Amino acid sequence: MPRTTVLRAPARILLVLVTTLAASFAAGVVTAPAAEAGNLDNIRKAVQVTANQKGDPYSYGAAGPDRFDCSGLVYYAFRKAGFRNVPRTSSQQSGFAKRIKRSNMRRGDLIFFHNGGRVYHVGVYGGRNKKNGNRFMIHAPYGNGVVERSPMWTNSWFPGTLRKRG
Repeated sequence: MPRTTVLRAPARILLVLVTTLAASFAAGVVTAPAAEAGNLDNIRKAVQVTANQKGDPYSYGAAGPDRFDCSGLVYYAFRKAGFRNVPRTSSQQSGFAKRIKRSNMRRGDLIFFHNGGRVYHVGVYGGRNKKNGNRFMIHAPYGNGVVERSPMWTNSWFPGTLRKRG
């Protein structure tokens, strides 16, 4: 006759909890904090928030809602879209985003400009210009600029994404 193990109430509750959590995790209902990044609806919302800031003035160190520096714009837009762990500076953001190939870029990915190994600027990828096929971004340029849509001005950049890793 097979032996059966009798679980006491606390052990049964723990087993049910662990089994339920594991099943939810496998079904994608629960996500790990590091995998928070990724929901495409959140990415779309971040792009919309970024686009809504066009015309807002540049201000060093500003993160909205009416003035931005480059990383402040990314920080503001992605946090408004539900990404809670996005770092504040472009350098930190470049380490946080998953680096991808240029050929794998999608709207809402990030573009990091670098010089001498140092990231100095970030923008949100907007896609390709319908007239000439060139890539464009929305960003907060230095100086007396305003948040705007513009082409890349150099080839010293790399893309990163906050799309779901996996």
